[in-house]
Amino acid sequence: MKKYLFSVLTLICMSMQGQITMPKVFSNHMVLQRDINIPVWYFYLIFAVDIIGLLSIVGIYFYRKIGVILFPVAILFHFYLHEFYLSTMLYSDLFTLFSYVALGLLAIIPKWKFFK
Repeated sequence: MKKYLFSVLTLICMSMQGQITMPKVFSNHMVLQRDINIPVWYFYLIFAVDIIGLLSIVGIYFYRKIGVILFPVAILFHFYLHEFYLSTMLYSDLFTLFSYVALGLLAIIPKWKFFK
């Protein structure tokens, strides 16, 4: 029964030959990108800040104080870069900072004496 159902679904999917078109808003001259001048090095900088954030999480895992300090600095810098260059506010950065505060209250502050 499963083979029959799979075969029927496969044939139906293969028989569909639709043309996918994007709305006219999505083109080379998008409305959202029209007046934004993003430097070429911006994406490399964002990637580097994300790597620093991930390394600071590893530092927190291994009880390093530099990881505890560097993580919120990296997230705030990431938030600032998006706000400054793209004029967008990232809720994921804010959520990460609020989660970090909760993690700090529940896990980091009670064990601060064990951090090197």
